[in-house]
Amino acid sequence: MTAKIIHRSIALALITALIGGCKTPDSIAKIESKSVPESYFNAHDSTNIAQTKWKTYFSDPNLIALIDTALLHNQELNIVLQEIEISKNEVKARKGEYLPFINFQGGAATEKEGRYTRHGAVDHNLEIKPGTEFPDPLQDYMLGIYASWELDVWKKLRNAKQAAVARYLASIEGKNFMVTHLIAEIANSYYELIALDNQLEIIEKNIQLQSSVLHIIHQQKDAAMVTQLAVNRFEAQLLHTQNRLYETKQQRMETENRLNFLTGRFPKPIPRNADSFNNTLFTDISAGIPAQLLANRPDIRQAELELAASKLDVKTARANFYPSLRLESGIGFRAFNPSFLINPESILYSVAGDLMAPLINRNAIKATYRTANAKQIQAIYAYEQTILNAYIEVMNQLSRNDNFKKSFAVKSKEVEILTQSINIANNLFKSARADYAEVLLTQREALESRMELIEIRMKQLHAKINIYKALGGGWN
Repeated sequence: MTAKIIHRSIALALITALIGGCKTPDSIAKIESKSVPESYFNAHDSTNIAQTKWKTYFSDPNLIALIDTALLHNQELNIVLQEIEISKNEVKARKGEYLPFINFQGGAATEKEGRYTRHGAVDHNLEIKPGTEFPDPLQDYMLGIYASWELDVWKKLRNAKQAAVARYLASIEGKNFMVTHLIAEIANSYYELIALDNQLEIIEKNIQLQSSVLHIIHQQKDAAMVTQLAVNRFEAQLLHTQNRLYETKQQRMETENRLNFLTGRFPKPIPRNADSFNNTLFTDISAGIPAQLLANRPDIRQAELELAASKLDVKTARANFYPSLRLESGIGFRAFNPSFLINPESILYSVAGDLMAPLINRNAIKATYRTANAKQIQAIYAYEQTILNAYIEVMNQLSRNDNFKKSFAVKSKEVEILTQSINIANNLFKSARADYAEVLLTQREALESRMELIEIRMKQLHAKINIYKALGGGWN
């Protein structure tokens, strides 16, 4: 049932885009608000956390500083910014194609005809004026202005320009989409780094605890209260925990370097406050209505603009079948002697018009037209895929946030019980009312539960960050 509702939403989006001409990103906001189940959206809430500025959503000053640095120095983002400049220049180039071209031309040449050639014989018998022979060799000097203009009767050039504009706007939305992902990736890595700090703290405390227990076991071994097996088991557990310490340190180093890479700088320590891990709060989640998802997601707006550009490409390709009209004109001075160049008698001018239409062997034009149609259909599928992906992302992240919130509450109770069990097991072992296997098992379970609690907290933070990203926030 949910899949049918989603596909109905997609169909409405496509109809709005295609019939409405895909003129502006606002056209997708007209999709009905009940196109997905209300359980995934606050259907009666007109607000959306995507409209919250990222500096408001993330309150940690260290994280804000990292994001600010990344927005300035991230190499991939800077590459995308240059792509925007390329698209902007393409718009200027397309705009210039339907405006008149005016060129200045100047030149000088020398021509020597053979005496016994047709032109040479004629020139030999000509006089510029009585008593003055035709110059040999003949000099040729010229100054002039030439203009050409293709009349855009079928709007071929204007449609090409509008397609370039749509792609320029799409590149801006692509940049916004990348900024959203960049901010989310930095935030996720930052909280992962803090989670690893907390895990290291727990591991170090467990190493201290296990070391003290091992010392007691050695004393009991000396007093013949336990066997060497108990000593070996406790020592092996201590070594296992120490090995886990080094693995976690390596993970922390790699996460820290990933943050440095995202911020476009060489490895250096990342300022952070590990104590804030469990105290981090975000704005209350408000998904808004489905139409807002379409209006806020940069990738959906980008796909719509690409669809609009592909529709204009079809019109441009279709216009190639029609006749084209071109006007050309020029005016200037031309003479065989520089002293006669700037003279009313040396003025020349021309005006011409060309009408050209393809008649035979139009295969190349047909191929271009069919390619444009195929690309338009391709853009429709890409638009459909983008909308479907957006809905699924939001559904998944809202569900993750809800389930991890419940999981964190349950796991917290488990940690509390196992923490109490450590002291109970140690006391029972000292009074010979429990064996060493129970102590080992209790310590291991307590350590694992604490580590899992931090992982669940980290996933909960990731879900809140990814909801913000999935709803289209973070780029403004």
